[in-house]
Amino acid sequence: MKILIIEDEKELAQNISAYLSDENYLCEFAETFQQALDKIEVYNYDCILLDLMLPGGDGLKILEELKKHDKQDGVIIISAKDSLNDKIAGLQIGADDYLAKPFHLSELAARIYSVIRRKQFGNSNIIKLHELQIDLLAKTILVNNEPVILTKKEFDLLLLFIGNKNRVISKSALAEHLSGDIADMLDNHDFVYAHIKNMKKKLVDAGYRNYLKTIYGTGYKWEA
Repeated sequence: MKILIIEDEKELAQNISAYLSDENYLCEFAETFQQALDKIEVYNYDCILLDLMLPGGDGLKILEELKKHDKQDGVIIISAKDSLNDKIAGLQIGADDYLAKPFHLSELAARIYSVIRRKQFGNSNIIKLHELQIDLLAKTILVNNEPVILTKKEFDLLLLFIGNKNRVISKSALAEHLSGDIADMLDNHDFVYAHIKNMKKKLVDAGYRNYLKTIYGTGYKWEA
């Protein structure tokens, strides 16, 4: 799962990143208004943590840009502005949640999980799809009630496909999901193919029918 931390307080951003990395999230950063605009224009994120008072502009304008372009990234505003009017404005424009500073990192992580679960997995901790059952909290997988062990990247890929059923996901988008912005600097994205191949083999060997289709020249689609 990929998180964008839009926050100009470097120490806070690093603390958030360290905590979320331990929770198996991949974190990227934007410190200014313009950096944030550049990021959201090019990339998609499972959740964006948005500070409002940024060098160069108001974070609410970034939220407006996300909604204007119909982007589906989850958004949690994290701000020292804690008045009722600020919270109402952020939520009305389209934020999924609002957390006033200071906050406990464990609470922030719980709210991120809640936003992603609601937007991508029908607000359920248990995903059931044909022979497959995924426990999001325990990070476990069953196929025909038998456990299947995936690596972290294979598990992340599976959640990405399940959360975007019947949509074509490009190879470059998969690379960005696994590696973040550095995917742009890689010579090729062949590592994506290797992770997908291994994930499919483990699931199929366990009895799961192959719902992941290769769309030649475009990417992959989970048909369900």
